[in-house]
Amino acid sequence: MGLKEIGILIGAFIFLLLVFRIYNVLVATRNAINYALSSIDALLKKRCDLIPNLVETVKQYMKYEMNLIRELTLLRTQAISGNLSLQERSEIDSKISRHMRNIIVSAENYPELKASSNFLQLQAALNEVEEQLSAARRALSAAITDYNNAVRMFPTNIMARILGYKEYEWYAISEESKVLPDVRRLFER
Repeated sequence: MGLKEIGILIGAFIFLLLVFRIYNVLVATRNAINYALSSIDALLKKRCDLIPNLVETVKQYMKYEMNLIRELTLLRTQAISGNLSLQERSEIDSKISRHMRNIIVSAENYPELKASSNFLQLQAALNEVEEQLSAARRALSAAITDYNNAVRMFPTNIMARILGYKEYEWYAISEESKVLPDVRRLFER
């Protein structure tokens, strides 16, 4: 075997290593997205599991807020129904967050509720879950950015195109969920 053949073999070997490396980067970044989505799903489930307790606790005190409580219960049912697209999950998640904030703010009108140890424990648990969700969303956003960078950047973009990897579409927070609750309206009751 001559020097030319050895050079070709070494070149082919290096090329294969590069292909394997690129493939592994694409798989790892896609897996990071799936892991982050799973974390968010678990936290959303945990939050949905707290909602019935919150509703029962609040129902005793907040007779004027029953509409808000019914809507939250309906959203919880939709959230745990499964088979939702990422966009639908994101929209329901935003609505649940907004309704829960409204209930917590409304609780200011009910001193007995605010003093309830059950309500205080639920409020602390919900705050903790919301903080964890916020961290999980940041991790998901970072994973999507890494994956999309790998799909767009040379040389991984060539392999991504060959293997059919496409950019991951991330749905941003809806405009509706960016609107702050009207606290004044909540206190007028």
